Amino acid sequence: TLGQSFVVDNRPGAGSQIALEILAAAAPDGHTLMMLSATTVIHPILYKSRFDIVRDFAPVAQVSAQGYVLVVHPAVPAKSAAELVQYMRANPGKLNYGTSGIGSPIHMCGELFQSATGTKMTHIPFKGMGAAYSDLIGGQIQLSFPTIISSIPHINAGRLRALAVTTATRVPALPDMPTLAGAGVPGVVVVNWYGLIAPAGTPKNVIARLSSETAKAMQSPEVMKRLIAEGSAAVGSSPQEFAAHIKAEHELWAKVIKKAGIRGE
Repeated sequence: TLGQSFVVDNRPGAGSQIALEILAAAAPDGHTLMMLSATTVIHPILYKSRFDIVRDFAPVAQVSAQGYVLVVHPAVPAKSAAELVQYMRANPGKLNYGTSGIGSPIHMCGELFQSATGTKMTHIPFKGMGAAYSDLIGGQIQLSFPTIISSIPHINAGRLRALAVTTATRVPALPDMPTLAGAGVPGVVVVNWYGLIAPAGTPKNVIARLSSETAKAMQSPEVMKRLIAEGSAAVGSSPQEFAAHIKAEHELWAKVIKKAGIRGE
């Protein structure tokens, strides 16, 4: 719709700090954008960064939202999220939960779960969920909060037991799965998200055009169908809404990190 081609320049590493460096140095003309996720907001809270995500960039639009799902190894004696909480309270620290690394949204999900339920489990960070899945299916760790799309094959095959999704409402990809609140465990709503930001100083009319076209793209039936199949939902928010969302996420995870005493390593 913009009549221009897009070049995707993948710059992974350091919780998106490498990509942020490139974006910050780019001309504020709307021709250089960055797709960030919840991790990009969490990382600077744990590690030193010269960037303030809330202050130093221009939000364009939230693109999508993707939930997680609480899964346990079949040997865990809990058939629901409420039963799991009861078991964990009776056996503090006995269960290990795996994540894709310290400060990842999956790690934050586990910490928020413990805080909301008054339970205690042991965090086992991995270098990505691939390794975590291996130990989870093998029974070396007992539970995790992986993305819905990555967990569905293991759930359907019976290798893992799903107990609840972390979203505020049920998701089409797992229609029979209750939310944590619906399963009797309120206070734990965690949604990973992706969105576009631009360099600070990008003209407001340029931001408005990019945001409007992003919203239109996310309303495309083809895009929405693809996202739903992956356990995601299309968003396409305004710059103001996305700015408020980033700020709220930053405040939430800063509180969780402080309360749990989490430190970057």
